[in-house]
Amino acid sequence: MPGPMIGITTRNGRDPDAHPTVALQHSYANAVLQAGGIPVLIPNLLPEADLHFMYDQVSGILFSGGGDISPKCFNGEDHPRIDGIDEDRDETELALMRKAVEGGKPILGICRGAQLMNVALGGSLYTHIAGQLPGALDHDYPGNRRKTIVHPVNVDESTHAARVFGEISLQVNSLHHQGLKDIAPGLRAAGRAPDGLVEIVELPDHPYAVAVQWHPEWLTDQPAMRRLFQSFVDASRSDTVRK
Repeated sequence: MPGPMIGITTRNGRDPDAHPTVALQHSYANAVLQAGGIPVLIPNLLPEADLHFMYDQVSGILFSGGGDISPKCFNGEDHPRIDGIDEDRDETELALMRKAVEGGKPILGICRGAQLMNVALGGSLYTHIAGQLPGALDHDYPGNRRKTIVHPVNVDESTHAARVFGEISLQVNSLHHQGLKDIAPGLRAAGRAPDGLVEIVELPDHPYAVAVQWHPEWLTDQPAMRRLFQSFVDASRSDTVRK
């Protein structure tokens, strides 16, 4: 039996000739494939009816990383480091996240995807951690340092996330300058960096809704990160059976 179809959100970009593109790094698709899922790209230019149709076809949704979410979405503090805002993407993904939360569709959020989950449910963000969280670590290691281990994440052993990872101390990369500030009602903070920044959130009453602030798709040499993708794809496979 084929694996479950996993919808993955995408970013808008341009090719070398400045033609608009729908873009996704191979690392996301490869992590889903490794776990037995079939990656399906979700463009953020779909009309609402087509977006709903695609939602019905996929068995789980991976909310990928990318540019900053517009502060307008959470009444956030402006900052000169805010970059890569795409309001069409924000609108599409916020609607998709809320629909998946309400409908019980398996959700995995990565980096921006964790921030999106928090904002979609009423939380807020640090729009630049370094200037807004006293004593913060340097969380911003962009570029080619995607496999660089930057800090641990301590997982609350009472959470679903602890069962997913099978470990309560994770070693992660870090490629973000924004982060989760006020955690949305109903969301549980399941793991934190040493400076206290929330790095894992989950929805306790949802069939599967876990979001992480780092990029596990670049760390699949670690068993804990493979278990994350495997658990998500397995939950999505159960959703396929329910259909």
